[in-house]
Amino acid sequence: MAETKEGKGLFTVARVFFLLIVIPLSLMAILIANGIFKLGVTVKEGAVNVLDQKFQEEIKSRAVNTAEEIASFLSERKKDLLIATIIPTTDTAFKQFVRENQKPLWIREEGKVRQVLAYLYAEMALTDRSGNEIVKIVNGEAVPKSALVNVAKPANTAYKSEVYFSAARSLNRGEVYVSPVTGWYVNRTEFEKGKRFAGVIRFATPVFDKQGFAGVLTLALDYRHLAALTDHVVPTQAGQAFEAEVDTSTGNYAYLVDNRGLVISHPYDYHIAGLNPDGSPVPALTDKNSAEMGKKGEAVLNLNLLGYMDPNLPEIAKDAMTGNAGVKAYKFGGHMKLVAYAPVKFYTKEYPQPGGFGWVGMGVDVQKYNDLAIKTSRNIEKEAKSWSTTIIVILVLSIILLFLIMALLARGISRSIASEVPQEAEEAAKHYDDEEEDDK
Repeated sequence: MAETKEGKGLFTVARVFFLLIVIPLSLMAILIANGIFKLGVTVKEGAVNVLDQKFQEEIKSRAVNTAEEIASFLSERKKDLLIATIIPTTDTAFKQFVRENQKPLWIREEGKVRQVLAYLYAEMALTDRSGNEIVKIVNGEAVPKSALVNVAKPANTAYKSEVYFSAARSLNRGEVYVSPVTGWYVNRTEFEKGKRFAGVIRFATPVFDKQGFAGVLTLALDYRHLAALTDHVVPTQAGQAFEAEVDTSTGNYAYLVDNRGLVISHPYDYHIAGLNPDGSPVPALTDKNSAEMGKKGEAVLNLNLLGYMDPNLPEIAKDAMTGNAGVKAYKFGGHMKLVAYAPVKFYTKEYPQPGGFGWVGMGVDVQKYNDLAIKTSRNIEKEAKSWSTTIIVILVLSIILLFLIMALLARGISRSIASEVPQEAEEAAKHYDDEEEDDK
């Protein structure tokens, strides 16, 4: 009888144990492991499919947003110039204006990248009606009167060929001339040694007095602030990705092209249009001069002239300058690239509609991105398997532990049943004795 109760007790404990603990735990482990495996497969498939439509739309959206940011930035500089026309024309007032306009800037010095606070305007100057400089601030400091020049002659300007005085002189009150990016060219050798492109964009407007035209006021935007809007963008990283210096070895970066088709911002500075020491422009690459320019380490890019590399390159430039945003594939330097492009809708006489200032390109090296995606997917798969193995081990150990707990519980029940047996026997004996007495 005791053995029967003990057996029933053990069976009951085991049944409850499986129903309430082992089965739910097993199901939960299976569901979690399956979920991790499916997640790994999903992420893997998504990582490899670089030319997925959603991906193209994402980088196109980033190109549009960056182009809008650049247009807004240039519009603010135009406003600054018009505001500056009403401040006192003194060294002190001009110096204060320049010093109040500063922004953080990432620079490379001695092989290290660091952030500094830099003037937005490398120069601020006022001329008389003949082009003679009256007041001039360079890098936040006033230029001595003895060093002022006549900028009506392009040869006297900082880059030996600038025409901002004559261009601004012909404008009406409130109109602004905006120059192209202007700076000394940086060739491949200089770039590899650490030198970076530097230059300006001149914003110039006429000023007037009672007699009429009185001179020209200029602000020279430090080009690096413009380039910073594309230099730190990584097209393949989600959200507002930012890097102090983009890893160009991936082939995934942003660049900026002006309305002439010339590259004016690029991680490889030797692709940026620049000037020779005499102020003449360094020629852009063409099918006829590419070998010669390559020997010099000069590789200025004009997208309108790169049809010999891939016919899609001038087509991209043409489409962007008609005011369109889009996505196209092309081949450059032996690599298949995918580019999302969008026009910078900043308009002046020099940058007319519909193309405006130029356009932003978000380039992705398809092969390198796929290689990286495949490597990433393998890591994801490996991680998923690792997690599944871990869950199985935890499940087995948990079941073993629970079986031990069950055994201890069963043992306690057995002892309880055994302690009840003598009492039952005693009651049975007492009952038997009572029956005997009744019989007597």
